Amino acid sequence: MNRLLPALLVPLALALAQQQLLLRQPPRLLALTPSAASSGPAGLELRFSRPMDRASVAAASRIDPPVAARWLATGSDLKLTLNPGVRLDRPLQLGLAGQDRRGQALAASRWLWDPRPRILAVVPVPGGEQLQLRQHNGRWQPLSPVWPRVVSLEPLGDGSGVAVVSQDRRSDGPPQQQIWMIPLQQRNLARVPQGLSAPQAGPPRALGGGGHLFAHLSSNRFGDLLIQSGGQAPGSARTLLWPRRASGPTPLTLEASGPMRLLPQGGAAVVPIPEGLSLQDLPPRPARQQLLPGSRDLSSFCPRAGRALLVRHWPDYRRSVELVEPGQAPRQLWIGAQAVLATSCQGNGERFWIALLHGIQRPELTVLALNRQGTILARRSLRDWELEPGTPLSFDATSNQLLLVLRRWVQPSTGSGAAPPQAMVLEATTLALRPVHKQARLALWLPP
Repeated sequence: MNRLLPALLVPLALALAQQQLLLRQPPRLLALTPSAASSGPAGLELRFSRPMDRASVAAASRIDPPVAARWLATGSDLKLTLNPGVRLDRPLQLGLAGQDRRGQALAASRWLWDPRPRILAVVPVPGGEQLQLRQHNGRWQPLSPVWPRVVSLEPLGDGSGVAVVSQDRRSDGPPQQQIWMIPLQQRNLARVPQGLSAPQAGPPRALGGGGHLFAHLSSNRFGDLLIQSGGQAPGSARTLLWPRRASGPTPLTLEASGPMRLLPQGGAAVVPIPEGLSLQDLPPRPARQQLLPGSRDLSSFCPRAGRALLVRHWPDYRRSVELVEPGQAPRQLWIGAQAVLATSCQGNGERFWIALLHGIQRPELTVLALNRQGTILARRSLRDWELEPGTPLSFDATSNQLLLVLRRWVQPSTGSGAAPPQAMVLEATTLALRPVHKQARLALWLPP
């Protein structure tokens, strides 16, 4: 017993000494990453080696140029969120400092952070179409080879790549489609003096075999990719989930009556079925689904989790736009006889935008801005413009702008050819229209 006691006390004493040594060491920043969802234009998540005094971190840290921001959460995981309404026209410099709860000072560090997205566009070029990226300085950077036609594209939600569907030209049958992945390396957050850099694109990689008659793409904030595709042969339709860090795809046995969409926060997909819209969990979660009955289409997601805009079709041929929020019945924001071409949503549903089309002889394009109560805050008639078919209306909170693709309306009786489509931006508050000065058939924001 006398020999056993020292043998037990020595490890205990070493553990206590090690614990005291660690407590005396200053806290360390273990990770600094962009936040996937934020109530403001952008946010950062910070993980420290020990619980921090949030008030001390907020008081000692600096943002240059100064912008309104909030420090949230407690413990060793904090969150920095830019306040709603903040607009950015340059990268931010962040100086981190502060103390932990024991009064130990954090080693100061300086970071460059640029949360602004860039514009991805399908641009007509000699020989076909090409995917190009617009830098913040206005320069356009080619990302892909020239394909005969680009049918669709889907930026991965984490900004690590772009999935593209190209289409060949055939004279002996229907066009064939091929799915590609273009990897991207972005550096939008870096320690000073390392600095930021423009995205670098890798060579396109074919996903699966070609020969598709159709292919639909969807991604979530984690960079997972959902692919629905099908060929001419019976039973060739299939649905694959490509997880961001997996070596290969996972086949899914989901039956859908139209294109499926991954939930931005991951773990599930919105699946259209004849009875309505079904929310179905994805592997490795147990199979489970929720049904929203009625003739509805998913139009767009809101940045905050669980919120989306739906277009409902009524028996008298009217359409309505509805807001869906967790635990609540769909709330009607707008109803009318016009065709709903596209929608977009800000934050957790504070403001919405709807692109409408009315008329037959001379169709008129109108964009509305509404609040949560459905009150129209602004209206812009784009009588001389058409929204390029199949293009979205997407919102960037860092610039308070909507991105869309328009072409000049041409009277069919004039016999003149169709005007080329152009990438345009709308100021989200006033709906003032501004050209990007680039011909493009499709344009989307690339997540930073």
